[in-house]
Amino acid sequence: MLDNILTFERDPEQYKHWKVAYEGATARIALDVREDGGLRPGYRLKLNSYDLGVDIELHDILQRIRFEHPEVRVIVLTSAKERVFCAGANINMLASSTHGWKVNFCKFTNETRNGLEDMSRNSGVRSIAAVNGACAGGGYEMALACDEILMVNDRSSTVSLPEVPLLGVLPGTGGLTRVTDKRKVRRDLADVFCTTSEGVRAERAKDWKLIDGHAPPAEFDALVKRRAEALAKTSDRPSGAKGVKLPPLDRKMDDTGYHYEYVDVTLDSAGRTATITVKAPAGDEPAEPAAIAAKGAAWYALKMTRELDDAILMLRVNNPAVGTILLETAGDARKALALGDVLIRHRGDWFVRETTNFLRRTLQRLDVSSRSLFAIIGKGSCFAGPLAELFLAADRSYMLDDTEDAANTPKIVLDETNFGLFAMNNGVSRIAAHFQGDEAALDKAKGRIGDALDAKAAKEIGLVTFTPDELDWDDEVRIAIEERASLSPDALTGMEASLRFGGEETMETKVFGRLTAWQNWIFIRPNAVGEQGALKLYGSGTKPSFNWERV
Repeated sequence: MLDNILTFERDPEQYKHWKVAYEGATARIALDVREDGGLRPGYRLKLNSYDLGVDIELHDILQRIRFEHPEVRVIVLTSAKERVFCAGANINMLASSTHGWKVNFCKFTNETRNGLEDMSRNSGVRSIAAVNGACAGGGYEMALACDEILMVNDRSSTVSLPEVPLLGVLPGTGGLTRVTDKRKVRRDLADVFCTTSEGVRAERAKDWKLIDGHAPPAEFDALVKRRAEALAKTSDRPSGAKGVKLPPLDRKMDDTGYHYEYVDVTLDSAGRTATITVKAPAGDEPAEPAAIAAKGAAWYALKMTRELDDAILMLRVNNPAVGTILLETAGDARKALALGDVLIRHRGDWFVRETTNFLRRTLQRLDVSSRSLFAIIGKGSCFAGPLAELFLAADRSYMLDDTEDAANTPKIVLDETNFGLFAMNNGVSRIAAHFQGDEAALDKAKGRIGDALDAKAAKEIGLVTFTPDELDWDDEVRIAIEERASLSPDALTGMEASLRFGGEETMETKVFGRLTAWQNWIFIRPNAVGEQGALKLYGSGTKPSFNWERV
C-alpha cells in the first residue's frame, strides 16, 4: 500500500509553482509554473498549465492565508510570466491519466475553487483575478472563482473556455456553471464563447460580462491596486490578530491505513471498506478565545479537522477500490458537546470562525465522496454535537439497541450546531437534507436538542435507519456491507450523488452534479479519449475522428 502514495501537505519553502507576497492587507499570489515540476513524469507544464500538484500548492496557500495571515483581506491572483496568465489543465497530463485520476483531479480543483469563493462569503477574504496575459480553460475557471476579474487590454490577450472545440470535453472545474450562474452571461453569448477556441479580447469580454474591467498595460497595475484597496474595505478580517501557524500533520501510514491523533482510518482490502473513526477530545479543551488562540494548531477542533480532511483526500486518490466508508466515533459526548458550545458562542472570533468554516468544507468534501457512507453507532460511540454531523452525512445508519445493557447502550445527542452551522453545498443542514424538507420531522428533532437519544428514541424521530439488537447486530451490519459491495460502483456513485442533494440546486451542487454525470461520462467516450479522440490527438496536427451519433 505504501508505494506511490500521494499526500496533500506542502511546505511553503518548497513550493514549485507559486510565488506569494504579503503586502499589508493584500496577498499577491503569482502563478509561475515550473515546466519540469509535474507531479508525475511524461509531460511538461508549459504556458503556466497545471496538474494536481499545482492545485495542491494553491490549496495550501489559501489555508495558510486563512489561519496564518488574519490581516489579509484581499487576494490578488495573477501570473509571474509575461503574456500568459494560465493555459489551464495540462492536456498531456489529462490524456495520459486514468479515468479515475482525471475525475479526481477535477473534483479537487472544484473544491479549491469553491474554497476561494467560501473565503469571500464566510471569511471576509475577497479576491481579484489580475489576468495579465492569455487565459484559457482552467485558467479562466480559476479567474471565475474570484470576486472580480480584471484583464490587461493589450489587444492580444484573451479569455477562453476552449474545451469543447479543442478537446471534446467540458470546462470541468465549474466553468460552464460560473459563466451562467455567477457571471450571468447571456445564453447565446455563452454558447458562442464556449465554442470559440481563440477566445475573446478585453473589450468584448467586458461587454459580454466575462470580466469586470480592463486597462492598457501601463495602467493595469494601478487598476488592480485601486480595486484591491476598495475590496479590502468591505472585509471584517481583524487587522491586529496574531496568526496561527499550521505545522506538518502527525500522520502515520502502514498497510492497515492512516493514523492520526484524533482520526484513524482502517482499511479492509478484502471487503473493499475503510473505517474512519473520529475521537472526541480526551481532556479539557479551552473554552474562551484567548486560551483557544494560545493553543493554536493544537486546539482539538482545528487539529481534528485537519486530520479528517487529510484522511478523506488520502482515501480518495490512494484507495480507489474502497467502495464503502464506515463512519464511527469514540469518546466522551460531553467533550463533543462542549466543543459545539464553543463554536456557537464564539462564532464571531476570527480563529473560531475559520476553524468552523474549515470543518464545514471538510464535511462537504465527505458529502461529495464517490463512496457509500454507512454510520455505525455502536458501544463507545460519540455521535454528539459537531461529531453527530458524521452520522447525518451517511447514506444510512445502524444503531445498536442494547436493552440488556442500558447504561452502555449508544446514544446520539444533537445540539445547535447540527441545525445550520455546517451547511452542505446546497446551503441546507445535513439534518434538513436527511428529512428531505419535512418541517414537522425537523421540528421534532429540534425539540430533542440536548437529549441523550438511545436507539429506540432515535428511530422514533427518524434519525437512524436500522436499530438491530445485540443478538443481530454483527450479522446485520456485516450483511449490509457485503450487499453494498456486490453492487455496481458506477450505479451507486450516480445514485448517492442524486440522493444526497435533494431539493433546490445551488451553483456548487450543479458543479459537482455535472462533474459526476456529464464530465464523468464524456471522459470515457471515444470522441474524447479514444485513440482518434480530441483529447488524445490534441497538438498532434491530426484532426479527431468523431462518432457523429448523438447519445
